[in-house]
Amino acid sequence: MKVTINDVAKLAGVSMKTVSRVINKEPSVRKKTYDQVMQAVKELNYQPNIAARNLAGTSSFAIGLVYDNPNAYYVIDMQNGVLSRCRDEGYELVIHPCESNSENMAEEFVTMIKRSRLAGLVLTPPLSEQQAIIDMLDELGIHYVRLLSGRAQEAESSANNCIFVDDYAAAYEITEHLIQLGHKKIAFVLGDEEHKSTTERLAGYRDALKAHDIKQDDTLLYHGTYSFESGVKGAKALLADGNPNQITAILGGNDEVAAGALFAARLMNIEIPGQLSISGFEDSPFSRQTWPKLTTAHQANNIISEHAARLLFSKTRGHRKNDKEVSHVFTPSMVVRESTGRVTQ
Repeated sequence: MKVTINDVAKLAGVSMKTVSRVINKEPSVRKKTYDQVMQAVKELNYQPNIAARNLAGTSSFAIGLVYDNPNAYYVIDMQNGVLSRCRDEGYELVIHPCESNSENMAEEFVTMIKRSRLAGLVLTPPLSEQQAIIDMLDELGIHYVRLLSGRAQEAESSANNCIFVDDYAAAYEITEHLIQLGHKKIAFVLGDEEHKSTTERLAGYRDALKAHDIKQDDTLLYHGTYSFESGVKGAKALLADGNPNQITAILGGNDEVAAGALFAARLMNIEIPGQLSISGFEDSPFSRQTWPKLTTAHQANNIISEHAARLLFSKTRGHRKNDKEVSHVFTPSMVVRESTGRVTQ
């Protein structure tokens, strides 16, 4: 027979109301009582009925993950990170793809929140960067956490509802790695211009060149999108007509872009890394599926999104002191693989 909340209450020696308070993680429950009830839950393998909880009261037991990103690997990692926290909290996850440039975005958000009775939202770029959306959520009184590209100093001065990824520092490190290998003609195939990560990665690239007294040349920039196709087109454009700019390295806006650039170089019979070094960003499966494998910046999207969910739950329950347990800034770490090498004469 299915285990009920009454069974848990009897085994724990408490009322059903107390069990409900423990399951809903209400802050007023004493630790001894909490441990007692959770032990009974574990022994009986009790699984709360989320739908029944939602119908029984006004509290919502679901949060939303909202995204507009064509990269399936990014979305899956984000989803897994938030889900891991939802399981611990006894919540469901509603995943909602959006078009960030849609004219009906505000109406779509309101409809989704009301229909799914969400307790809060995790917003990913570029949706998290749109002030109109943030203003609307504030007006509606909806809890949210934003995933943003930004530096440590921004986190210190921002509202306490953001998780930052320091794309600037990571791009600086990758560019410096290429410079230390002897590269001076380093091209950059950029991602979508509406993403702040694009401007942050470009800034890191520019500052690394400047720090090493390498003249910046905007003809080495290709303004594209975060896609494999953009990497192919960008590399072909930059290396056309016998590589007149004598480019020896290409930095891709992400791993998809870098994989596309590597593919284009192969079509042009350019040896990697003997004649051209290529680096990516984010350490997605793309970086390990190419030959040679891509040097990149590891971005733990599942961990980042798990922290975003922790911060959201802390806010929905009013546990402000728990905010300090959440990491608010993540800096991708460089992973050196076979796609980058020293400049050869």
